[in-house]
Amino acid sequence: MRKEKIKKMVRQGYAEVAKKKGCCCSSSISENIGYSKQELKSVPTEANMGLGCGNPVALASLREGETVVDLGSGGGLDCFLAAKKVGASGKIIGVDMTPEMIDRARENARKSKHKNVEFRLGEIENLPVADNTADAIISNCVINLSPDKHRVFEEAYRTLKPGGRLMISDIVLLKDLPETVKSSARAYVGCLAGAMLKQEYIAGIEKAGFKDVQIVEETRFPTDYLASDPTVKEIAKDTRLHRKAVNDLADSVASVKVSAIKPRK
Repeated sequence: MRKEKIKKMVRQGYAEVAKKKGCCCSSSISENIGYSKQELKSVPTEANMGLGCGNPVALASLREGETVVDLGSGGGLDCFLAAKKVGASGKIIGVDMTPEMIDRARENARKSKHKNVEFRLGEIENLPVADNTADAIISNCVINLSPDKHRVFEEAYRTLKPGGRLMISDIVLLKDLPETVKSSARAYVGCLAGAMLKQEYIAGIEKAGFKDVQIVEETRFPTDYLASDPTVKEIAKDTRLHRKAVNDLADSVASVKVSAIKPRK
């Protein structure tokens, strides 16, 4: 698929998600991927949309007074958690390419009265952020959606200060997906079809100039969990995957938390 077609498809898919009020299972999903009950209670309910694959804030070692940029900020969950870490003297910038998500996040910020969080409409391949701005960049299950991941890593490098940190939670592949899944629009929006092989993902971060690139944590999805996931069920229906193929899909996908440093030079 062409890059612009992919972006349009992803934007439309997440615009629909943003318009929904959220599901009752969002909290349980978020707890399963690393958020504590206390963290979830501390942010606006509408910010937690159950869309992530990890908790990058928990591993980012954020400090008071720092500036943090969130790539693909969605409803603002990670931004609000990061805002508590950096305090009133710090600043959080959430970037998302979907206007409906930006509207939702800004409304959440208004309700929660956060003064150190702002949300900017823009693409993560062309961040609306100046050079050497951020002390830390976080992202949660978003880079896999980009049709130009290498450009995303270059933009993250550009906007980080020398010595700045990158902390990403994302979906990667352990082996190639079936062609029917690769070409599925639903699988792309569902964070599967656009994912890179793990070794290529790490190599892309290193190519952008980052050092000390490490997989901090890697989690495999249990077959039963993936098979019962509503998105996977729809993908299986669309692509006519049989049960064994769904099992193979579970063996192909992992959630990783990746850290890296922009060298001081």
